[in-house]
Amino acid sequence: MTPPQARRSVEKVALVTGGAQGIGRATALLLAGRGYQVAVADLQESDFFFVRTDVSREASVRACIRAVVKRFGRLDALVNNAGLAGPHDGPIEKLNLARWNRRIGVNLTGPFLMAKHAVPHLRRAKGAIVNIASTRALQSEPDTEAYVASKGGLVALTHALALSLGPAVRVNCISPGWISHKSVRKKDHAQHPVGRVGVGQDVAELVAYLLSEASGFVTGQNFVIDGGMTRKMIYV
Repeated sequence: MTPPQARRSVEKVALVTGGAQGIGRATALLLAGRGYQVAVADLQESDFFFVRTDVSREASVRACIRAVVKRFGRLDALVNNAGLAGPHDGPIEKLNLARWNRRIGVNLTGPFLMAKHAVPHLRRAKGAIVNIASTRALQSEPDTEAYVASKGGLVALTHALALSLGPAVRVNCISPGWISHKSVRKKDHAQHPVGRVGVGQDVAELVAYLLSEASGFVTGQNFVIDGGMTRKMIYV
């Protein structure tokens, strides 16, 4: 029997899409700090093991998963964070089909394709998937149909995958509210019940929890992380 002090723990491998900036980069940094080997799939280069990937194209996704498994030999965690930001698409009567399809392709088809090709490896590792949606899956502003539909679809895809892949693979979703990567006004902070706008680290901490064994009884859920804004009654 191998003495405890001689045993080597296996480093888990996490793949973060859209990990070159914003929430994705914060997540990649945090997971690396928690002992994961981290790979980043993005169109922009990253300091981590990087695979240039268009998540809306199946050939690109397939090649990405192959590259990650070839490099690390396994895959334990998938964070579907890549998405086209900026929710406003203009009036519905002027929203062209190409723009709609591109938004759906990256924000919804992308997570589907990543899951499809990662699942065989995640099953072997008894791993987990975390999808990054948005509070706009639950509430809207005018002229945001494409973005909102893509994020709402991602919340639904999450619980569908959780039922299909359990018990081997857990699947959860996070819906961030206002997450800023630059300075904002005092009044922007003040309108949040917690007293501040969110930062990428806030979301990354929840991702890390949902990937960990500590959340072993959690699957198929959507976690809103928005400083309390979706619970706030607003009268104009």
